Amino acid sequence: MADLVYIDQEDGKKRVMNNGKLYAKLLAKFKDETRLEPIFAALDAGNYEEAQSLTHTAKGITANLSIMDLNRKLIELEVQIKARSVSPDAVEAVKASFAATIPEVEKVIAQNA
Repeated sequence: MADLVYIDQEDGKKRVMNNGKLYAKLLAKFKDETRLEPIFAALDAGNYEEAQSLTHTAKGITANLSIMDLNRKLIELEVQIKARSVSPDAVEAVKASFAATIPEVEKVIAQNA
């Protein structure tokens, strides 16, 4: 859908054999269960291994659901975590993308429920 900026709904549906109801169910699970705060808490504590593991998991989930903008931001954050040099801008970009993604997730869920 052209009016979606953060989610590639067409690609996401293809990943579940064009089953819109299943895609909506997976997006609802993402919306209800995804918490990025543990990533930021690990970074604040200097626990780069934990932050990298959590970021890697979130990155995989967003890729599988075709939540592309957030996925790109998580990829950049993961690169910075691996380098042990995380910019506040990268963290803020992830937070902003996540916040902007949720309304689109809700929209796609409503369209496919």
